[in-house]
Amino acid sequence: MSSLSPEHPAYATLRQVTPYASVLLADNPTPMTLDGTNTWIVRAPGKRECVVIDPGPGDGEHLRRVADHGPVELVLLTHHHPDHVEGVQEFVELTGAVVRAFDPALCIGAEALEGGEVLSVAGLRLRVLATPGHTGDSVCFVVEHEDVPALFAGDSILGRGTTVVADPDGHLGSYLDSLRRLAELPEGTRVLPGHGPELPDARAAASTYLAHREQRLGQIRQVVRERGPEVTARQVVEVVYADVDRSVWPAAESTVRAQLTHLRELGEL
Repeated sequence: MSSLSPEHPAYATLRQVTPYASVLLADNPTPMTLDGTNTWIVRAPGKRECVVIDPGPGDGEHLRRVADHGPVELVLLTHHHPDHVEGVQEFVELTGAVVRAFDPALCIGAEALEGGEVLSVAGLRLRVLATPGHTGDSVCFVVEHEDVPALFAGDSILGRGTTVVADPDGHLGSYLDSLRRLAELPEGTRVLPGHGPELPDARAAASTYLAHREQRLGQIRQVVRERGPEVTARQVVEVVYADVDRSVWPAAESTVRAQLTHLRELGEL
């Protein structure tokens, strides 16, 4: 068990992170997925059945490795992006498990998740938190464990860097509200993210994310003051993200569009 494991990334290797949570890292690294997608295998000590959170991309080898650690009682999805869900159908064929997500279209053999719902599975209690923002269907799962509480965060909080909130799928106002809720979790709630290494405290991570977003919004407000309200997202990127690798500028431009939309919703544009 470790809180900040030096073993990440570890491809093709089941890595235990808490007494009830282990991770298999998919070998799909990109600038957007960091080292790859974390597939979480969750069960109370001594339990045979497990829950799998985000089977990951359509990588048959990865999916078979995950399935080998079954039997799988339930598959949970944090959101609809392909690096988390592309392999779901194949995984269901391998395991026979049912799939639940916030979006009914992603569910297989089961009902959609509801915010506030408590799942009693694999000897654990997982509370569903609706955390829209990164996507409209983003959810997190809180493990209500008296000794080692944890948050399966999907892409709402990453193990390093910051989360993309890209127009039109992402919505910054909703994301800020979600971060404020996550910042109210009990101190010491670990973050078990969809990408990157685990973090020791969800409250601290969410607070850091909020501060970063406010800083970025301040920079964008300054560009708007200088260039006028008709400034384009690309023009903002050229100023605010000038020190960022240009390969991620298209993603940054989508993010800036979401930020400009947020300022319009606040009546500042």
